[in-house]
Amino acid sequence: MSRKYFGTDGVRGRVGTPPMTPDFALKLGWAAGRVLGAGTNQARVVIGKDTRRSGYLFESALEAGFAAAGVESDLLGPLPTPGVAYLTRALRARAGVVISASHNPHHDNGVKFFGPDGCKLSDEIELEIEAMLEQPMTCVEPDRLGRAKRLTDGPGRYIEFCKSSFGERSLAGLRIVLDCANGAAYKVGPAVFQELDADVTVIGNQPDGLNINLECGSTHLASLQRAVVETGADLGIALDGDADRCLMVDAQGNEVDGDQILYIIARLRQATGGLSGPVVGTLMSNLGLEHALRALGIAFVRAKVGDRYVMETLRACGGILGGETSGHTICLDKTTTGDGIVTALQVLSALLRENRSLAELACAMPKYPQVLINVPVSAAAAAILETPQVVAAQADVRARLAGRGRILLRPSGTEPLIRVMVEAEDPAETRQMAEYLAERVRDACS
Repeated sequence: MSRKYFGTDGVRGRVGTPPMTPDFALKLGWAAGRVLGAGTNQARVVIGKDTRRSGYLFESALEAGFAAAGVESDLLGPLPTPGVAYLTRALRARAGVVISASHNPHHDNGVKFFGPDGCKLSDEIELEIEAMLEQPMTCVEPDRLGRAKRLTDGPGRYIEFCKSSFGERSLAGLRIVLDCANGAAYKVGPAVFQELDADVTVIGNQPDGLNINLECGSTHLASLQRAVVETGADLGIALDGDADRCLMVDAQGNEVDGDQILYIIARLRQATGGLSGPVVGTLMSNLGLEHALRALGIAFVRAKVGDRYVMETLRACGGILGGETSGHTICLDKTTTGDGIVTALQVLSALLRENRSLAELACAMPKYPQVLINVPVSAAAAAILETPQVVAAQADVRARLAGRGRILLRPSGTEPLIRVMVEAEDPAETRQMAEYLAERVRDACS
């Protein structure tokens, strides 16, 4: 059965355009309540959100839908997505709900769910919710209606959880710039690093409902790079709007991406005896990561793009560590989902253990030149990729590279884009091949 509403990471879209409308959110809350609360008496869910202005709208609509299904809601307010996952598990809630569009601009929003184990819902459960959405909406008897209340200690609980992932050590003497993307971590993020005694300069912590991810955070590193150099910091940490991603910047202002972060943590786990199973990357992971891990004797497996597929592959192969170039890193020995703050703390653990700078740790993984071009599309992306000119162009580039690199064309799971990636030894050739493929995709669109 194909999906109508759920994508690779919940339901997402532009606010006011289906499916991100108030009436749909109301029915989504009801349908999810019917499915997730089945077989229980007065089930309870926790609901968190990021800092988008539309979060108020969808929080109220979802709460009403859950109430109509007889499910009670604990409202967490602005809190990182991984914080909601943690509290779902810690509070033994039936489900966790996050109102966020992650790294997207403020005019987008979305809804994603966690099960009672703090993991994202299975395909089967999402399909059950979709099937329930097709049914007429009903309401339980008045004495069975769900109630809602604000849970004020949620942020504090999550802060302590993050600190526990770092152990008993201190960050005293370490100068950090933290970019919170004007998003969900604007309060809890600084608190974690400050309570571990780091010297923290915070940017991107003035959300106004409209500036989430706006020229800040993990999708726009320029302001963090400037701040690190200007303040003489040891490094910078960039979160995204819902704080499940983390990218970093070294003392010279150079980007340290998700592949390098994954390598640093894998090396740390191997050194401390905590690594099991292969490390899982994606089809977009740099070839340099695969080669660097192989040099350490660490197996590497590629999953489809999307943290849900990284998670599925980790479970299938018994691994504990996986991630994406974009900064989604999953440390299953610490948490159940990608967590930007926990990820940063694992990298800082490696710095302290080896007494080396972030630049020194990152350069141990040489990167192949990689060019990624996002091509906006109006038609079905899958159909465009199957057109004769695009298929022929891919075959042409593969023949020209002759085993000296990789190409990948794929639809975005969250935006109307086709992502064109080329990775090869020569930077000029890499750029030329990527632009050639992107142009063929544009031609197919027209």
